[in-house]
Amino acid sequence: MADISTEFAGLKLKNPIMTAAGPTSRDGMALLNAAAGGAGGLVAKTVSIRPANVPRPNMAALKNGPIGSRRGMLNAELWSELPVEQWLEREYAIALSSGLPLIASVGYTPEEVSQLAPKLEKARVNAIEFSTHYVGGHTEIAKALKEVVDIPIFAKISPKDNVAEVAKSIEPYVDGIVGINTYGPCLRINIETGKPSLGSIDGYGWMSGAALKPIAIRCISEIARAVDIPVIGVGGVTSGEDVIEFTMVGASAVQVCTESILKGDTIYGKIAKQTDDWLNEHGHDSLDDIRGKALPHLDGSATLAPPPEVDLEKCTLCGLCPKSCVYGAITVDKKEDLFEIDKDICEACGMCISVCPHHALSPS
Repeated sequence: MADISTEFAGLKLKNPIMTAAGPTSRDGMALLNAAAGGAGGLVAKTVSIRPANVPRPNMAALKNGPIGSRRGMLNAELWSELPVEQWLEREYAIALSSGLPLIASVGYTPEEVSQLAPKLEKARVNAIEFSTHYVGGHTEIAKALKEVVDIPIFAKISPKDNVAEVAKSIEPYVDGIVGINTYGPCLRINIETGKPSLGSIDGYGWMSGAALKPIAIRCISEIARAVDIPVIGVGGVTSGEDVIEFTMVGASAVQVCTESILKGDTIYGKIAKQTDDWLNEHGHDSLDDIRGKALPHLDGSATLAPPPEVDLEKCTLCGLCPKSCVYGAITVDKKEDLFEIDKDICEACGMCISVCPHHALSPS
């Protein structure tokens, strides 16, 4: 069995799958449920000076089709609807009873976090994450936190920022970087009513889930190359393979929100198991074996000469690759047990490699 535990900034996690600040970390019992579902660490919903007054409705799934699988969601969620006093008196203690590391999330101005952070530390949370959610002020908030608490501080940054530049600027004041926040604003219309799917002003929401992952992967790779402190990946984690991908671009752990909304609390344990299975299948002893593995290759060297190689032992002749080949270079005939790629037609675009569910195709 591979070792999927991880340690960063003095926090020890049995696996790298954490909750993220959001609806599924809305109170102490929700965090306990995540712990029971297999999470390795807990991040609580963001608190601020005043409880949030969220619009209703404030969440809407994004789908592949009328009855297709969900690929993410839009939300008009805000910070915690609960008074911070309730978190201090009850919710953090309930979450801490899980025995897992607990990171409190706080916003949004330097003055507000300076007032709240010592109270969070006194409530015995293990670390503090702060989020500006597109309003800026990262350095000022980081400095304010560092002056008033001794526990680790993590900055959660926006995909709209120059993430490497922001991470570098706050590196002296924080113990780690969390990336990324949701992306937006976005809009979705309910075509049955002609109205926005969300009840916010203008109907705008913020995108999260699987559709966000390529942006998150890019951001984490840039942050990891810019700083020497731990990086935590957030955005579109739905499987163990996603954890592997984030780890390969330098992440020490990941956070999950949208997938737990769509699939329930047991998703944390499922993703952890899939991560362990992948490491075992590929002969790795731990996540350390692959952490940052992709970073040296982000130099334009990932080239493909036509045609791709095919492993006929893995190929099931399912027919997905010829459907995706816009050049008509691939011929598959299951009855004739035939698989051919015409190297004179193949343009080495790589689409067939990416759609193959059995990893039977690879660069030549």
